[in-house]
Amino acid sequence: MSLSPPVVGTVVVGRVGVWVASRSAGSLEDMTQQITTVSAYAAPAPEAPLERTTVPRRAVGETDVLIDIKYAGICHSDIHQARDGWGKGIYPMVPGHEIAGVVTEVGAGVTKFAVGDRVGVGCMVDSCRECENCVAGLEQYCLKGNVPTYNGRGKDGEPTYGGYSTHIVVDEAFTVRIPDGLSLDVAAPLLCAGITTYSPLAHWNAGPGKKVAIVGLGGLGHMAVKIAHAMGAEVTVLSQTLRKKADGLQLGADHYYATSDEATFEALAGSFDLIVSTVSAPLPLDKYLGLLRTDGAFVNVGAPEEPVSLNLFSVIGGRKTLAGSGIGGIRETQEMLDFCAEHGLGAEIELIDADRINEAYERVLASDVRYRFVIDTSTI
Repeated sequence: MSLSPPVVGTVVVGRVGVWVASRSAGSLEDMTQQITTVSAYAAPAPEAPLERTTVPRRAVGETDVLIDIKYAGICHSDIHQARDGWGKGIYPMVPGHEIAGVVTEVGAGVTKFAVGDRVGVGCMVDSCRECENCVAGLEQYCLKGNVPTYNGRGKDGEPTYGGYSTHIVVDEAFTVRIPDGLSLDVAAPLLCAGITTYSPLAHWNAGPGKKVAIVGLGGLGHMAVKIAHAMGAEVTVLSQTLRKKADGLQLGADHYYATSDEATFEALAGSFDLIVSTVSAPLPLDKYLGLLRTDGAFVNVGAPEEPVSLNLFSVIGGRKTLAGSGIGGIRETQEMLDFCAEHGLGAEIELIDADRINEAYERVLASDVRYRFVIDTSTI
């Protein structure tokens, strides 16, 4: 969106929102000092229902893109953070790090994107860009801490607000291209659920000849099954019950077992090269580690709020690995999107209007979604 420099003290109303001039009129410097206000849904306080509000967005800088958000996925971590489950949050909090939309303006120095491009934004919007991890394309493990898409603070000290909103301004370095083979609504959840599962599957070499188990068949789990199957692995779902067995097999699983049945742990002992746990509840880790082959790895991508216990002999015997994995870098996120487009992999979604966000939260907690809620942000 292009605006002429306003007169001091005036308010220019555009499609994006309200742009406020803060300095003398007429210079490019003035434009960088403007703030745009956009509609959003925010949690005003811990445990409070989300409500419609407005939040500020910075003006488009030299290397920024302005994104008209079309869809935003609802991740379980949105609920954890909105309710202070992972520590003290910043309020009002606008959740959302599964963002898909269209570029509507670019800064003068942008080289990767143009107006009209289909793009996505995931769990981070900046990092130090200088440490060894950032240089290696592992911005998610930035040694100085990356800047989360929401519930964080940018380098300017201002709070970050996420995708439950109509527009967002992001540096092009933390923006990814959504391939034409993916529709924006099913692509949105890939920006967290997709990359969170793709990254450990790729790192631990899931593929032909490997036996991979996925714990949980929810928002993350269903994408893990799809991706592991597309990589060529033999895939088993480990879920509390057999209630979703038909879905799991249709999504690409070769086998499906109920973990509520103790016989499962006896039958599958020593079976797997890799287990990826996608659940956010604490698990009896010693039992699950017993399912690994020698040199197998159990990788956590779900993050329980409670601490877990472990008998170290469960990893010493069999030289097993207990690990964690958090999203992926920007390069790997683009790789994941291209992989999903090539294999026709999108999330299984339930599209909702914004006024159903609070209802959706309760349904996520009740495991009553198949398999990702996605907000139509035109309803915000």
